[in-house]
Amino acid sequence: MTVEIYRDAWGVPHLRAGDARELTRAQGLATAHDRAWQLEVERHRARGTSAAFLGPDALGWDRFARQARLDDTARRCFTALERRDPETAAWVRAYVDGVNQGLPEGARRAPEFTAVGLAPGRWEPWTPLGVWLATHVLFAGFPGKLWREEVVRHLGPDAVGLFATDGPGTSGSNGWLVTGERTATGGPVVAGDPHRYIEAPGVYQQIRLSCPEFDVIGLAVPGVPGIAHFGHTGTVAWAITNAMADYQDLYRERLRRTGDGGLVGDGVGAGGRVEALGPDGVWHPASRHTEIIEVADGDPVEVEVIETDRGPVVINGDVINGGSDPYGGGDDSVGPLSLRHPPRVTEDLGFSSLLPLLRARRVADVDRAFDDWAEPVNVVQAADTEGGLLHRVAGRVPVRSEDNRTRIVNAWEPGHEWRGWYAPMPRGTVDDGIAVMANQRGPATPLGVEFAPPHRATRLRALLGTRRDWSAADMAALHMDTHLASAAPLLDLLAALDGLTPEAASLRDRLLHWNRHMTADSTEAATYAAVRGAVVRRLAAHPALARLTEPPLYPEVFRPWLALVPRVAFALESLLRAEELYGIDRAEAVRAAVEEVAGDPPKGTWGDTHRLAPWRALPDPSYDEYDEYGECDQDDEREPGLSGDHDCVLCTSAVPGVTDRAARGPAARYVWDVARRENSLWVVPFGASGVPDSPHHRDQLPLWARGDLVPVVTDWTKLMEDSTWRTER
Repeated sequence: MTVEIYRDAWGVPHLRAGDARELTRAQGLATAHDRAWQLEVERHRARGTSAAFLGPDALGWDRFARQARLDDTARRCFTALERRDPETAAWVRAYVDGVNQGLPEGARRAPEFTAVGLAPGRWEPWTPLGVWLATHVLFAGFPGKLWREEVVRHLGPDAVGLFATDGPGTSGSNGWLVTGERTATGGPVVAGDPHRYIEAPGVYQQIRLSCPEFDVIGLAVPGVPGIAHFGHTGTVAWAITNAMADYQDLYRERLRRTGDGGLVGDGVGAGGRVEALGPDGVWHPASRHTEIIEVADGDPVEVEVIETDRGPVVINGDVINGGSDPYGGGDDSVGPLSLRHPPRVTEDLGFSSLLPLLRARRVADVDRAFDDWAEPVNVVQAADTEGGLLHRVAGRVPVRSEDNRTRIVNAWEPGHEWRGWYAPMPRGTVDDGIAVMANQRGPATPLGVEFAPPHRATRLRALLGTRRDWSAADMAALHMDTHLASAAPLLDLLAALDGLTPEAASLRDRLLHWNRHMTADSTEAATYAAVRGAVVRRLAAHPALARLTEPPLYPEVFRPWLALVPRVAFALESLLRAEELYGIDRAEAVRAAVEEVAGDPPKGTWGDTHRLAPWRALPDPSYDEYDEYGECDQDDEREPGLSGDHDCVLCTSAVPGVTDRAARGPAARYVWDVARRENSLWVVPFGASGVPDSPHHRDQLPLWARGDLVPVVTDWTKLMEDSTWRTER
C-alpha cells in the first residue's frame, strides 16, 4: 500500500494513505523526521529518564515522573485500551511503528543527539499515552492546593480568594465561535489560540491526514496520533480551551514501616514494608519500591516510590516511623502527600475519542467523540456546514467533597472518597451568534475553583459584536488585540495620588492618558509595566505577605505555584481592589513605585524588554541562558519583542515584578472557516521542523510575532511530494 507525504510552502506535512492505520504510521514517520529530538525528549520525560542526558536540571521532573508513576499509568491505560477498544489500540501501535521507522534518520539530522551523546530509543505502544499524560498532568494545577495551604496557614482561609486567579503554573486559551449570521460567507467560523509555555520546537504540529475515510487538517501534539485539540474535517471544525476544572486531589497520608528501615520520606536505602492509615481506621498495605535515576554529569539518585489506596505519593515529607509515632504527619505537617487523578483510577486517557474525531462529519459526531474524552478537562466549541453548533465541557471530573476541591485533605478521615463522576457534563450557549471561552467562569463553573479573570472573554465578545460580516482573514486582528483592562485598579490608585514630585506627577499624567494597549512600540506600556512591577515587589515584601516567601521545601517541580512574587503579580487586580489588605497601605506602595520609576524610567518601549523567552530542552549555545522565569543576564536579540500581556487577548505572559520576558503565550493560532476550508488560516511560533538547519525551523516566527497567519492548503496540486519518505507496504 502506498503512503505519500507532501509538503506545502511552509514545510507542513500533508499525508495520504490507503487506510487509517497506514495513515497514522505515516504520521508517526513524518513526525519523527521533523521532530526526532522533541519526540525523544518527551519520551524520556514521560519515563522520568531525561536527566540521563539533560543533566541535574532535569532531575526534579524525573523524580516527580517516577513518584507519580506516569509511565506505569500510561502502560496500564494502553492495556485497558487494547481490551476496550482494540481498533484504536492497533491504530496507536501503527503510529508507534512509524515513529520507530523514522527516528534513526530523524536523529541523524538533529544535532542535539550528538551534542549530548544520545541515541534514539525505541517507542513502546503506550509511549504516546505517556507523552500525553506527562504533557497534561499539571494542567489542572493540583499544586495550587499546596499554595492554598500556605495562604491559610499564614493568613487564614479568607485570604485564599484574594489570590484565586489564573496562576503562574496554569495554561489557558482563547476560543471563539461566530455563526453564519455574523460572517460574510453565511457559514460559521471557529478561531482561537492555546496559551502554553512556548517551547522550541513548538508544542503543536500543523498537519493534514487524508485517507478514503477522512481528510482532516489540524494541530497535532507531537508524539500523539491523530488531531485531538483543533481540527477541520471539511464539514465540521472543532477547538478546545482549558475548562479550569478541578479533577485531581491531594491527600495527606499517615504512613508507617513495618520492617527495618528508615523514615518514610528519607528515601535512599529505606527498607521494610509500608502501610497507610485508611479512613476506616485500619492500616492498609501500600506498594513500595525504589528506582534509580541516572544523571548526566552527576551521581545516580535513588528514589523511593510509594502508592497508597488513594494514589502515588508525590511528596514524601517528614513522617515518623511507626515505632515511635504510628500516625506520623499531623494535620500541620508537610507530607507525605498522595495524588489521586482520573487516569490512575480508571486506566483511561480518553484515546478512544481520537479516531471518531477524525471521522466526524457533523457536530453530533464531534459531540459523541468527546463523550469519551478524559483529560485535560476542556470546553469544546464546534460547528458544521449544516448549521450544527456545539459548546460543551468534556472530560472526567470526580464527585467528592468540597474540601477535596479546594485543599489538601486527610486520607485517614472519612468523607473524602470519590463517589462516581460528574454527569452530564455542562453545556454552554451561543448567544446572538457568538460563543467565547477564555478560561473565565462559564459552563465549567460547577467543576472548578479558580478561573481566569473575565477580561479576555469580555473583550473578545465586545469586538465580535461590532460586526456581522466577519471573514476568516479578519480574525487575525482579534488574536492580536492588546487592550489591558486589568490595568484599571492600579491606574485608579495612581489617579488619586497627590503630593508627587514633578517627575512622578508627569509620569502619572502620561499613564492616565495612555490608551491601555500593551503594544511593543509603546513607551507608555513599558512605563506602566515598570510601575506595576515595582508595586508587586513592594506588596510581596510587606511583612503581612512576606510570611509566604519561604514555603515548605516542596519538590522543585511545584515551585512555580509557590513563589510569592508571581502570585502577587497575577492576583494584583484583586489585591488592589480588596476592601482591606492586612494593613498594607496600597496607595503608599503605588506612590513609592511611581517615584521609583520616575527616578529611573525605562529606556525604551515595551517590546524592548518584553521579548520571547522559549523553553529549550537543550540550550542553544548561540542563545543566552534563561532562569526559571525566562530572565537572562544579557539581551537576546534573536528573539522578537512582543506586544500583549497576561490579561490581553494577545496573552504573552511576563511575570511582573520578576521579568518582562514572555515564557508563555499563543502556542498556535488557528481560524477554521467552516463553509470554505480552503480559506482557513494558522500559524505556530517557530516552524514545521525541529531541525535547526531546515528552512522551516523558524520561518513562521516573524509572522507569528506580528500577527500574520499562513493559509491552509487543501489543493493537492499545490503541494510538493516529499519523495524521501515515499514508502510501500
